[in-house]
Amino acid sequence: MKIKLLAIGKTDKSTLQQLTNDYHKRLQHYVNFKTELLPDIKNAKNLTELQQKKKEGILLLSKITSTDYVVVLDENGKEFTSVQFSTQLQKWMNTGIKTLVFIIGGPYGFDEAVYQRAQGKMALSKMTFSHQMIRLFFTEQLYRGFTILKNEPYHHQ
Repeated sequence: MKIKLLAIGKTDKSTLQQLTNDYHKRLQHYVNFKTELLPDIKNAKNLTELQQKKKEGILLLSKITSTDYVVVLDENGKEFTSVQFSTQLQKWMNTGIKTLVFIIGGPYGFDEAVYQRAQGKMALSKMTFSHQMIRLFFTEQLYRGFTILKNEPYHHQ
């Protein structure tokens, strides 16, 4: 299985990017993992919230194939503990999914078309974090999930 993280905008904080890159490298031992950062919408300040979500949605959907299994990272999604998330990863792997795509939306969330395309919604927290921090948190949790599946000593209970 391949796992892809799609996100709008780049990370402009070098310390966050370095930490994210570290977990990205670690993940390569477990799974084919790729992050794809899509450009911010141009002239977003001149768009309504709805118009911006629509443009972001078109961009995000253009990066997804018809066979991808899509999960949006959304504050109203299902919450997991790290162990529950690792169990869910194993379930997805067992179903024969070729590419599992997680999506981080823009500042206003997702266009309805993205929600309709997704097979799942997952929340990392009820709290709100910057999109740059979510990339780090998600990548770390993905790494943690694989170490749990391999019974490696990274995760402690």
